[in-house]
Parts: sequence; C-alpha cells; structure tokens
Amino acid sequence: MSKKAVVTGCAGFIGSHLCEALAANGWHVTGIDCFLDNYDRSIKEKNLSRLRRCPDFVLVREDLLRARLEPCLGEADVVFHLAGQPGVRGSWGKHFDSYMENNVLATQRLLEAAKDCSIKKFVYASSSSVYGSNSTLPMGEHQLPKPFSPYGVTKLAAENLCSLYHENYNVPVIALRYFTVYGPRQRPDMAISNFIRSIAAGKAISVFGDGSQKRDFTHVDDIVRVNLLAAESELDGEVFNVGMGQPARLIDVINEIERMMGKKACLEFTGAQRGDVKDTFADISKIKRMLGFSPSVGLEEGLASQIEYFFSQ
Repeated sequence: MSKKAVVTGCAGFIGSHLCEALAANGWHVTGIDCFLDNYDRSIKEKNLSRLRRCPDFVLVREDLLRARLEPCLGEADVVFHLAGQPGVRGSWGKHFDSYMENNVLATQRLLEAAKDCSIKKFVYASSSSVYGSNSTLPMGEHQLPKPFSPYGVTKLAAENLCSLYHENYNVPVIALRYFTVYGPRQRPDMAISNFIRSIAAGKAISVFGDGSQKRDFTHVDDIVRVNLLAAESELDGEVFNVGMGQPARLIDVINEIERMMGKKACLEFTGAQRGDVKDTFADISKIKRMLGFSPSVGLEEGLASQIEYFFSQ
C-alpha cells in the first residue's frame, strides 16, 4: 500500500518540487494551497503543471485558516507543512497581520488537526531567520534564537508551537531550518531569481549593502531530499539546520551568474535593508550525524540548473 502525504503550500517553489519527488517515490499526495497573492498566481499554477498529470496527486484549494483540516489529515502518514507568508522585508508594518495569520495561526490550526490523527511525522519548514543577526558562526541548533525581523519572529513562534504540540500531545514533529533555498522555480522576489532575470534583460540589480554579506545557499534538490529523510526517520521532537555549510558572498554569486550567462550585470548599491542579517552560515553537523544528510548540489551546479530553467521558460 502506498504511503500518504499531505503537503501544504504545494504550489510554491519548494512545495511543488517536494510533491513531485513524493509522487515519483510512490506516495499518494494531497496538496493544499490557497494561492496567496504574494506573487503572480500564474507562476504557482505553472509549478503544478506536471503534478496535474499525476494520478497520485490531489489538489485541495483551501486556506488553512478556514478549511476543515481533519478530513485531509485523517488518512495521512506524513504532513509536510511548507505553507506560509515568506519574505523578511515585507513583514514590517501593516502587513504583519498576514504573517501572523499565515505563519502562526495556520500552523496552530494544522497542529490541532494533527493531534487527533494518527500521523507518523509532522515535518515543519522553519527558517534560518530564527537565528537573527547572530555573531556566532556557524549557527548551531544549540544557540538561542534571536530573530532580527518580524518574519523571523513568526517562524520561531510556529516552530515553538510544533515543540509544544510534541511535548503535550505527542505530535511527532521535526522542524527543518532552511538556509537560503534556490534553484528552478525559485520565487521571483528572491535574490538569485532577480539577478538572473535582470542580467538577461539588461536591467539594473539593486544590491543591498556592499555585496560582501554571505549566505549559505542551499539547492532545492537537497531540501527535498532532507524532507524525505525526515519523513522516513524514527526521530521526532528535533530541530535541524539544512544548509550547505559553505557560505558565499553575494557579490561572488553575482559574478558567477555573469560568467555563466556571458553578460555583465549593472549593479546599483543601496543601503542595507531592515531585518536583513549580515551573514548566515549553517552548522550541519547535527543533521549529518542524526539523519545522515550531506548536501549534494554545489553552488556552481545549482546556479547552472536555475539559469537553465529560466531560459527554458
């Protein structure tokens, strides 16, 4: 009998890749998505184009804040919770309520439904943003989280909810703290997607700060692989960093994209943005030891895959 998964945020960048991998591995997948208007809906619909032809995939167009979730989770073996309101810079000011609703309240509703179902694993997509502007590098799971943005606050709050439902109701949770995910289908507002699109069109790229800031870029294929490892593991109640463990300077990434595309970028340096941390750098020793995960896609190979996808579209 095939295993059954529920994937929230199935039409998104990571969610669509994960659904495809699950279906390819013989899972029956129920994808839930309300198609938030944070970017063009047609992109999300396109992300699902392969899955629509898959007999083992069912799409539920519902909002986690309002849907009856128990029927969706009732027969699920694993819940992969990727849905949420992304983005550090948009989380300030009047938009914070949508971050609270879609990152915190939606997670609480999903956990409430999960506690009354016989799921074997609840895998939550957390973020390196929970660490904030941490001066101790690399960032390890033992460090006290101190978010530097409202977005980070909501991701940490949802992660803490997962822990509470594990401790009080034995919901078998694993939280994965993603570090700067990139690759084919990356959201259009994210840095590498914007760099490729702007260089191709000959448009200026706004570089926040001086470009020396470092990010631990993690390819979406590795993110998908670690989700599968988490789902199949006997562990629960754990938090893991998911990164390359090899940070790269933003300006070096731009230079590499220029080289690969054979075009120079027009750079406009602007001030650092509120909520943006200087550097991220994942300590991945715990996930290597406990889940047997090691990243397999290097930055050069990963950038090539994203550039190739851009031109194929």
